[in-house]
Amino acid sequence: MNDWTPEVAEVLETAGWQPGRRVDTGRWRSMFEPVGLAMHDAAETFLREFGGLTVHVTGPGITCARTPFELDPELAWGEEDRFLQWGEHLGRRLFPLGELDHGRFFLAIDEATEIHLVETWTASFGPAPQALKNLVLGVAPRRIDVG
Repeated sequence: MNDWTPEVAEVLETAGWQPGRRVDTGRWRSMFEPVGLAMHDAAETFLREFGGLTVHVTGPGITCARTPFELDPELAWGEEDRFLQWGEHLGRRLFPLGELDHGRFFLAIDEATEIHLVETWTASFGPAPQALKNLVLGVAPRRIDVG
């Protein structure tokens, strides 16, 4: 699934990722489904491989500063309405992935594997795994205007 550059692979491996990594996603599924956020296949696949990683990146990136992120959906607990509302606006089902910039923003994934920055506005980092590369390398997300 992943064709990482050496730099991206090193950052992810330092965070605890390795090829064939498998994380139990049941806790996140059972936590969010009762509040209306069903874990779709894209979220399951992504979190099975990357869930629980904390990626410490800083400094200049390609088009924006590199910003640390944590792939733990539990960090978005209590923000279900935000994900449900943005999902409705976008016409997609968003599932929380975690936080960007120490909780300044949330991350979510839709059923087409697109990873979103979620705040009082939303932006796209693109589809996984390219989105993960963009997060690691400091590629600014594309803002989505919903009108």
